[in-house]
Amino acid sequence: MKLVVGLGNPGFKYAATRHNIGFRVIDNFADKKQIKIEKEEQEALTGSLYFKGEKVILAKPQTYMNNSGRAVGKLVNWYDIAPENVIIIYDDLDLNTGHLRIKSSGGHGGHNGVKSVFNHLGSTDISRIKIGIGRPPEYMTVPDYVLGKFDKEERDKAARAVREAVEAIGVILDQGIEQAMNKYN
Repeated sequence: MKLVVGLGNPGFKYAATRHNIGFRVIDNFADKKQIKIEKEEQEALTGSLYFKGEKVILAKPQTYMNNSGRAVGKLVNWYDIAPENVIIIYDDLDLNTGHLRIKSSGGHGGHNGVKSVFNHLGSTDISRIKIGIGRPPEYMTVPDYVLGKFDKEERDKAARAVREAVEAIGVILDQGIEQAMNKYN
């Protein structure tokens, strides 16, 4: 069994923000597979599908970004999923807007949502798809930037990155993380 988690904040207020690009990827992947992400369980909204005979849970934690690990930990425990079978998708300030980076392990890079996931799972060996949102301009704080919306110039780049991340999920599920890293990094 696999767990694919988009990190973000619940509610309409945050829907189009940079910080919610993980939720957008999950929603787009679910739409492509004609899956509804509406089951409320373990502090997350979930949906599921079978891919090559294996159950895959799609999740959007409803605990707000900085506490994402609480919901991920509950889902991992409830479904008895090993951390190496978890994929997280989230925004990354250190990548240019629209760029993807796929990794099978590593640090949290200062991302509080990822840090929370690592703390609750007790592991950093978690596959991840990082989507670049770039750095804020000098006049803007990081919280204001990540909770802001993509400007007109960034929207197309972000939409392309979401499409690529949806494809990357399919590659990871079908061929493994190494193949996805070779294709998208």
